[in-house]
Amino acid sequence: MTTLSSLFAAAPGGVMTDEVGVITGDLELCTELSDDGKLRALVRYEGAEEWYAITGASCVLADPRDHEQVHSLLHGLLHRPEG
Repeated sequence: MTTLSSLFAAAPGGVMTDEVGVITGDLELCTELSDDGKLRALVRYEGAEEWYAITGASCVLADPRDHEQVHSLLHGLLHRPEG
């Protein structure tokens, strides 16, 4: 399993998660890519222990070399502190 993470400030309106709904503030994005190509996108409050699945953000990658680009794209979409 390959894991990437990045800190970011959520856009107004926050990030929708499967477990707890919307979370806001200073967050951390984590993408986990399993050996079979399944990518999980997770978020947590910066410094917290519990991770939450980002609603609609998990997928299957055709090529594992795309993991870094997908992580970067998700980070760019989520890191919009000004809106």
